[in-house]
This record gives sequence, C-alpha cells and structure tokens, in this order.
Amino acid sequence: MRWQLGRRSDNVEDRRGASISGPVVGGGIGALVLSLIVALLGGDPSVILQQGGSRTNNPPVNSPRSPRSASEDQAAEFVSVVLADTEDVWNQVFRENGRNYVEPKLVLFSGRVESACGLASSAVGPFYCPADEKVYIDLSFYRDLKNKFQAPGDFAQAYVIAHEVGHHVQNQLGISDKVRSLQSRASKTQANQLSVRLELQADCFAGVWANRAQRSRQILEQGDIEEAINAASSIGDDRLQERSQGYVVPDSFTHGSSAQRVTWFKRGIQSGNIDQCDTFQQNI
Repeated sequence: MRWQLGRRSDNVEDRRGASISGPVVGGGIGALVLSLIVALLGGDPSVILQQGGSRTNNPPVNSPRSPRSASEDQAAEFVSVVLADTEDVWNQVFRENGRNYVEPKLVLFSGRVESACGLASSAVGPFYCPADEKVYIDLSFYRDLKNKFQAPGDFAQAYVIAHEVGHHVQNQLGISDKVRSLQSRASKTQANQLSVRLELQADCFAGVWANRAQRSRQILEQGDIEEAINAASSIGDDRLQERSQGYVVPDSFTHGSSAQRVTWFKRGIQSGNIDQCDTFQQNI
C-alpha cells in the first residue's frame, strides 16, 4: 500500500502507556453496554464482564512512557494516514449525498482503555464506541492479525481500520440506532442475524473506501486487495469458531461467515457505491 506520502490525521489520540485508575466505567451498566458492543463486533464479552466493578472518581493517571521502537512509531503513523484517507473519502461521499460527515477520533492504547462505552482490554480487539464516536485499537492486534489469523500485510491492517470507521458511518447515518432498536425486541438468534448484517455492511463500506481512495490517490499496490480479502476471510465467524472450538454454530454468528465477509467487501470495492451496501434489504 502506498501510504508514506499520505496526509496524517489530526484525529488520533495516543493513550499508549497511560495507566487507568478505577475499574469499569459506569460500574455494571458500563460493563454491560460495552460487553454488548464487543459481542456485536465479534469479541468475547466475558472479557469485559470479568473486569466488573464500580466507577471511581479518580481520573486516569499517565505513567511515564517508555521509548518506542521505530516499528511502533511507524505503525502509529500508518494508522494516522489510513484514518486521514477515510476522512477524505467519507467527507466526499457525504457531500455527494447532501450530508455533513463528522469525523471520528481514533484512540491508540496499550493493554486496556477507558471509553464512553466502558473499560476494555486489548483482548477484545479493535472496536468502535458509538457513545463517544471513537475507534479504539491496540497496535498489538496487528501482530495477532499476522501471526494468529495468518493475515499479514499493510492493506490487511488498513481494512481493519476501514471496517471500524464503517461502523462510525453507520452511526452517522442512523443505521446503528435502528439495528439496536430492532435487536431489543428480537430473539437472540434474530439479534445475531441483525448483527451479521451490520457487520457485513461495515465490510462493504470498507470496500467503498478502498475503491474511492484508489481512484483518487492510487494507494493500491500489487497484492493489496488479496491481503484485505484474506483478512476478511480469516476473521469470518465460521473460521474463528472452527479454530477455537472445533465446530461451527451458524445461529451464533455475529459477523458473518468468511465467504459472506469477502463477498460484501468485494461488492464495496468493485462498486465504490454505498447504495450497493444495503445488507438489510438483500440476501446475504
């Protein structure tokens, strides 16, 4: 991916090295809210619920930061460039549709982080919190993406950011609120199916970003699209369940199968059109 000459975003908050005083934001309610969001994003909600406790009034305390390696600095710079590129694309898309795009913040953290949705550890993976409109990522996830999920490459990493920003786009468009409202009245299986449609749409939105960024700035290099497709496939629910428990339970899917995730990312990158990403009105 050609990113080195790209614009850097002003919307990055670097909280790496900050220690968090106090357990879960909002106590049990904060934990429950974030655990639900984590479940929607395909993570393990027990990671959040096991960190329960009551809110303290003590502010976060910043501990002295140890020197960062060149690779860590480069990874943070890469994230800033990708975020800036999503800003350029979605500002343009929203303008074309007569809307105003409010750019999200992206928080870099290490270990655990306090968000408006509660306290999260790096074990939940990257996530988007609609309550504060921020994307959260511990850069150590990229090592897992390469080593644990066998999805190396910088464009695989860019896809992850674009997917989370896709959730912010859904929040801006009011899609997320509608889905949460429907889920509150649905059975567990139906709620999971709605979550799958939400996640597949975020995959499609990630593809829309890639299409438009390529047309405007020629960011793609040979093999980049294959890297993103491999990442989408590697974190499909069927692949993750097979790896973790040895069998697959489709009714419990929250993100969609590997094939579904690849299909909807491809739809976005081939069309560059958000109208092609309506997972709620089409067969998935």
